[in-house]
Amino acid sequence: MNVRTLCLAVLQFGDATGYEIKKMVEDGMFNHFIEASYGSIYPALTRMSAEGLVTCRAEVQSGKPDKKVYSLTQAGRDELVRALGQTPREDKFKSEFLFVMLLADQLPNEHIATIYRQRIDQMRTELEQMRICAESNTHEGGRFVVGYGIAVYEAAVHYLEQNREFLMPTDKPAAERLTLEAESAG
Repeated sequence: MNVRTLCLAVLQFGDATGYEIKKMVEDGMFNHFIEASYGSIYPALTRMSAEGLVTCRAEVQSGKPDKKVYSLTQAGRDELVRALGQTPREDKFKSEFLFVMLLADQLPNEHIATIYRQRIDQMRTELEQMRICAESNTHEGGRFVVGYGIAVYEAAVHYLEQNREFLMPTDKPAAERLTLEAESAG
């Protein structure tokens, strides 16, 4: 998937400004797919406007420059369907957390405990946000995507909770293991 397809997909759900598209990609329903910067969104919108895939209208704002609101055309809908018809590439999973865990034996136990605690807290927060989204999502595809996200976060939390011993090898002094166990359980 590319930024162009992402913009078309966002506009499928309604008219939006470049800023609103960026917010949907950062914090909205599209934040788990691909990253897109303003530097890629605005040129894509300009090109798609020139190609007739989107239209752009100016909306007057009091005391501010006019804002550009983009709408999907029928040609844009057709292009979105064409792009979605292609086989998706494999998902790429990258994790700085896992990189640090790979080399955890190089770090002090307290640092590993802090990183672990932060990660599991973050995963639980993401899981709760997904559950909130699930309650209000009426779109079939959205329900599927949120359900998949919930399954992924539940599996990650379960793995972290069940595999603490990898962070606390038995050859570490008992006091260090107890400290790590107490911090990770909290």
